[in-house]
Amino acid sequence: MAPKIIALMGSPRPKGNTGKLLAEAVRGAQDAGCEVEVVDVPHLKFKPCMEILYCQDHETCAIEDDVTPYFDTFRTIDGMIVATPVMTMGVPGALKSFMDRFQVYFMAKYFRKEPLADPARKKHRRALLLSIGGQNIDHDFDGLRTTVQCFCDILDIKYWGEVLQNNMDEIIDITTKPEVMRDAYTKSYEMCTLIRSDMEKK
Repeated sequence: MAPKIIALMGSPRPKGNTGKLLAEAVRGAQDAGCEVEVVDVPHLKFKPCMEILYCQDHETCAIEDDVTPYFDTFRTIDGMIVATPVMTMGVPGALKSFMDRFQVYFMAKYFRKEPLADPARKKHRRALLLSIGGQNIDHDFDGLRTTVQCFCDILDIKYWGEVLQNNMDEIIDITTKPEVMRDAYTKSYEMCTLIRSDMEKK
């Protein structure tokens, strides 16, 4: 069975620079023998977490919308790609709200001590972060990286690798950085190859 990878697109511009990086990563994952589902997060229709706390005692959220099906989907995925620009030194609003709705997983893992991730998949689940930032500063990705690492932790997915490019306000077009495009493909291919190898050992 081919490993299942979910790719979260955090930019509202599917053909922009983030989308171009994600397309290379998806190609790498598919070439490594994985099935990839791309989720266009900014165009989903959903509410942010309302802190109803229903998920303290239940395996799902009291709010039913476009996010709801993904609570089950994320139980059985084998890997994840997160592709997003940096906005206000962090994760863009729609993607951040999507992540916040996974309080369902936080409550299961840390309050009820009953993680929702499939135990058979925990050891091989890996995640890759792809991101671009406008500013030419060293700490451009610090806030975003911390949030994505936390998201991975509650999902029981190992934060495995990243492809980052800052100074995009001057670079403008990511395709003028072929080494970065190649890195997105290569790291995704490598991650998915490792996932497949781990799965075949079982």
